[in-house]
Amino acid sequence: MKAETLNIETPDGSFQAYARGSGPAIIVIQEIFGINQVMRDICDDLAASGYRAICPDLFWRIEPGIELTDKTDAEWKQAFELFGKFDPDKGVQDIAAAIAFARKEGAAKVGAVGYCLGGLLAYLTACRTSCDASVGYYGVGIQDRLNEAGKITKPLLLHIAGKDQFVPPEAQASIIDALKPNSRVELHHYADRDHAFARVGGAHYHRADADMANNRTMAFFERNLR
Repeated sequence: MKAETLNIETPDGSFQAYARGSGPAIIVIQEIFGINQVMRDICDDLAASGYRAICPDLFWRIEPGIELTDKTDAEWKQAFELFGKFDPDKGVQDIAAAIAFARKEGAAKVGAVGYCLGGLLAYLTACRTSCDASVGYYGVGIQDRLNEAGKITKPLLLHIAGKDQFVPPEAQASIIDALKPNSRVELHHYADRDHAFARVGGAHYHRADADMANNRTMAFFERNLR
């Protein structure tokens, strides 16, 4: 099935999303680089595994159509500037709109998977939306939102990088301590990995642990979305 560009309506306006595949839907939540090739490849892989992957443009309120890489200082600077302007609460609202869109398309179940910024948003998606199953990779800032942990009633899987330069050990410990008692939450800690260890081609990419994390993610979705 060919890739599509969707238009998703919200009370504040409409935004676009990259989509591919059919089956149970998974909302793919971007890093700070927008809908770039990394995000499209993730969508394509999910589509090949029998899912309807939808990646919403969450920077549309700031600047639509952002597509950056992690290869140049200028792109990193732009990405952090966008991150500084980004409102996570509005982002979760847009993810909720994407979930509603997927349900209107006919998806019986809808999951979400996010990376970096998207990892935080995946956690908040589990706290605030009707999403059936959420996965977050090395989410940044979750420790500041743990007051919402009690709202989690659907399955959530978090991949935590032990040497994450953006999530210090004390933050990791607070996340684990707060979420471990919840039977709906599955936590995996990769002690020797840095932030973005699953980003193919990234500076901290680690194939073995990325494969392990991705296999855990796919098994999680198979259990909870099929």
